[in-house]
Amino acid sequence: MKKILIQTFIISLFFVNLYAKADIKSITEGNVDAKVKLIVFESLTCSHCADFHKNVYPNLKTDFIDNGLISIEFRNFPLDMAAFNAAKIAHCKNDGKSEILHHLYNNQSSWVKGSTIEDLNKNLKQVVKESGFKLNFDKCIADSKTEDFILEDRINGAKNYKIEATPTLIINGEKFENPKNYKKLKKYIEKLI
Repeated sequence: MKKILIQTFIISLFFVNLYAKADIKSITEGNVDAKVKLIVFESLTCSHCADFHKNVYPNLKTDFIDNGLISIEFRNFPLDMAAFNAAKIAHCKNDGKSEILHHLYNNQSSWVKGSTIEDLNKNLKQVVKESGFKLNFDKCIADSKTEDFILEDRINGAKNYKIEATPTLIINGEKFENPKNYKKLKKYIEKLI
């Protein structure tokens, strides 16, 4: 009887976790049925990730995403508390869209400064306030379901893809080295299409 109760408890935890994750949408763009699926593990305080969003992503968008040739999913791999809080803001509307995420990367230098997490949160709150996204900052930061979703992304990245640094690109299940070199990335994608 005790064994059955334990098994029932474990199974119920699995379904509760599935239900909780279903409430939060991944941030994605492009054709979900595309042959090429690109996953980017990133941290919002990572300067290399901001460079990727400013210098590589626009080319990907023009050449592949807007043409329906690839899908891209931005996954969370926060490297510190400030990135963790910013990821909560990026997911706050829970609409799966990327505008807030791109805004945070484009304005990274405005909020990733200060010597304490309080300073960083204050700067982040100001950037969000000035953005016009109409988010309740404190409510977004305190959302435990979003926290769990972000942490699960990070755990899965480390476990399934051996992510150690950001940004890391996974293309059709395989790690792509040197995500900052758009020429190589473009050639690699073109071979898969």
